[in-house]
Amino acid sequence: MKTHTAADPFAIMMDPAAVLRAVERSERLQRLQRRVCRPLDKPLIPRVVADALAWDQAIDDEPLDDACGE
Repeated sequence: MKTHTAADPFAIMMDPAAVLRAVERSERLQRLQRRVCRPLDKPLIPRVVADALAWDQAIDDEPLDDACGE
């Protein structure tokens, strides 16, 4: 990598092969633990349709309150 490129993180992202070469040359970087994170692969909160339908039904079954003055 060129000196001015190494100082600019956006320029580094444009040349991922240069980043991989730098990692291969660096003993410290080779010791880093590597993993691939894909946070958008799975929903954060699992959706359970049956629970949502039961909750909706419970709300619908509640008696209306006339205390609002309508």
